[in-house]
Amino acid sequence: MTSQTDVRLDGSAGLRTEREATPGSAGDRQERRRPPQAGPEKGYDSYYGRPVLNEPTWQEHDIAGYLFLGGLAGASSTLAAVAELTGRPRLARVGRVAALCALGGSFYSLIHDLGRPERFINMLRVFKVTSPMSVGTWILTAYGPQAVCAGAADLAGRLPRLGRVATVGAGLAGPAVATYTAALICDTAVPAWHEGFREMPFLFAGSAAAAAGGLGMLAAPLSEAGPARRVAMLGAAVECVAATRMERRLGPLAEPLKRSRLLRAGEALSLAGALAGVTLGRRSRIAAVAAGAALLAGSACTRFGIFRAGMESANDPKYTVQWQRRKLA
Repeated sequence: MTSQTDVRLDGSAGLRTEREATPGSAGDRQERRRPPQAGPEKGYDSYYGRPVLNEPTWQEHDIAGYLFLGGLAGASSTLAAVAELTGRPRLARVGRVAALCALGGSFYSLIHDLGRPERFINMLRVFKVTSPMSVGTWILTAYGPQAVCAGAADLAGRLPRLGRVATVGAGLAGPAVATYTAALICDTAVPAWHEGFREMPFLFAGSAAAAAGGLGMLAAPLSEAGPARRVAMLGAAVECVAATRMERRLGPLAEPLKRSRLLRAGEALSLAGALAGVTLGRRSRIAAVAAGAALLAGSACTRFGIFRAGMESANDPKYTVQWQRRKLA
């Protein structure tokens, strides 16, 4: 006997046979005599309130750390290139060494999450423009050797011309490294990430610039830290504007973002660090160090806060079901 699905208004589904569905038949009378079966309570957003999405298997310390360190590496390389071309050797050294260390940490986090190092190599067998993971792998492949060469040449004190060329090359690829992770997480089904695809790249770019500028203020002398202060101020402003626009546009879907204490702390630290760096950090070494540390901490809080808010939106079915209903309406 052929069966068909009977979808009720409360979202549950039951199976009826053709005989049972025929009005006036014995099966129909028997169906009316049966006691109602327990089903989802009214008001549930999914079947028995269970999550609609499978929770991502990403570990917070791996992926959130990878998002932060990757952004810091890319923005530091760009800042190092600017410092190299404007005659600020000590600021350029800070950017090159920071990019080298952050790149190493981000690669460790990525490979630790993948489980086996050869999985990264396997992703190089194809290039798929529609896949952020594939594009990101090739961006890292083009950026990584240049950043390593620039940092190693600076630390070793050899091959200055090669190091200069590598610094400029890594600086050109830096913005892509700092922002491609936004496209990577927005390409998932996690509601708070997926629907924030318009503002997320700007938020990541601003957060990365604020972190690189903060590190430059923290480690470089005051006489050469001018570009770092300007980059930090611009990055903090872009980050806060992008976060505010995203929360307003997403409406109820932005509740996990608004509830995140890490995101609120990140915004406060970024703005306080940028303002202190621009006003007090020009003349006071102590103020510059404090502002730089606040900017680094603010960027880290932002990345970890976005990760946790995304996980919360994936685990609560209302952020999946209700948002889909609003879009259909």
